[in-house]
Amino acid sequence: QVQLVESGGGTVQAGESLRLSCTYSGRTFSRSNMGWFRQAPGKEREFVAAIHWSGDTNYRDSVRGRFTVSRDNAKAAVYLEMNSLKAEDTAVYYCNANGSYRGSLYVPHVRWWGQGTQVTVSS
Repeated sequence: QVQLVESGGGTVQAGESLRLSCTYSGRTFSRSNMGWFRQAPGKEREFVAAIHWSGDTNYRDSVRGRFTVSRDNAKAAVYLEMNSLKAEDTAVYYCNANGSYRGSLYVPHVRWWGQGTQVTVSS
């Protein structure tokens, strides 16, 4: 059993920053691939960023250079540092655990999702 709890969402102005956190409990975090996804109203959930258990990262094109995903194995946590936020970043952000990779594509685990945290960016 895996439990994920996201935090750090909020309402900010365009150009500002937020840092999301996702704490993990259950299986061995240090060997878990982790991903961040988001879902805007009326849209499908989309990939944002992922971090392999080895530390390798990848991002969707629209956030590369603005967002940074990191992990702290000692704290069993993964983070998403979001800078230069834009209105189009507004969404509920979800953490996913124990996903797999198909090439460089992070494939989320169907079961291990957090409850989500709202990020609202006003322009």
